[in-house]
Amino acid sequence: MNYLKIKGARVHNLRNLDVSIPKNKITVITGLSGSGKSSLAMDTIYAEGQRRYLESLSTYARQFLGELKRPDVDSIEGLSPAIAIDQKSVSHNPSSTVGTTTEVYDHLRVLFAKIGEPHCPSCGRRVQQKSIDEIVDDVLTKIPENSRVYIIAPIASDKKGTFKKEIARLIAKGFARVEIDGETYRLEEISELDKNKRHDVKLIVDRVILRSAERSRIADDIEIAFHESGGFVEFKNVDTQETFIFSEHFMCPICGISLPEINPKLFSFNNPYGACLHCHGLGYTLEIDPELVVNKELSIDDGAI
Repeated sequence: MNYLKIKGARVHNLRNLDVSIPKNKITVITGLSGSGKSSLAMDTIYAEGQRRYLESLSTYARQFLGELKRPDVDSIEGLSPAIAIDQKSVSHNPSSTVGTTTEVYDHLRVLFAKIGEPHCPSCGRRVQQKSIDEIVDDVLTKIPENSRVYIIAPIASDKKGTFKKEIARLIAKGFARVEIDGETYRLEEISELDKNKRHDVKLIVDRVILRSAERSRIADDIEIAFHESGGFVEFKNVDTQETFIFSEHFMCPICGISLPEINPKLFSFNNPYGACLHCHGLGYTLEIDPELVVNKELSIDDGAI
């Protein structure tokens, strides 16, 4: 239903008013003082919305709230949950918003923290935090069984350097293969890389034929990859060249940007953890207006400043 339909409204000075109000749009009710604006908006539409909301609550909850009288109206169709902000409720607190005034702010913070999906602010990639068991489940679901898979630990992404120490360390640990700039090499074949070029260096932790029976082996490989890469693991389907990247942290594997774990404090402008660093959660900043400091009509000698 695209309209809120009111029929036979007789609240206060309304006289069997029939009106249809479009939904999901801004509608202004205007008129002379005493013409019934508040009677329609507050005492009819909002009052009926509140009454229906209370009816949806349990009997136990309603006993503490009492009952609301039904407005004198024949019918109201298409009524959505209603929120009303009285025009007399004026707050001079800069932290006061529509959300705090209507008391939905705290509920929204919990909702966002529960269902929010963090994304890298630089590249826009979705950032996920998963346990080893969850990663194994995802891999077995996303990659067809019996596929040839490389389990990879990203060592460096688009960075300059020879990586001589890193390569020597991996050889000492017994690893055999590495992928550099998209090409696979045996570690003993590499001495050092061109220090003036940017490189992608990835350690091939293991090569497996993906099967459910290999679950324990895959979990061990993920743990090794996390240790070598600082919390990242990449699965590469050799047959399709498709890759899947996972992390035990909220950190972008491409940009290296670390994000905090989502919790309600992150969405609170009254908490230093979630407040804007520029305005400190107030929504405005105190700044000097040059137009009020310098009189452009005067020279410096004449007292422009």
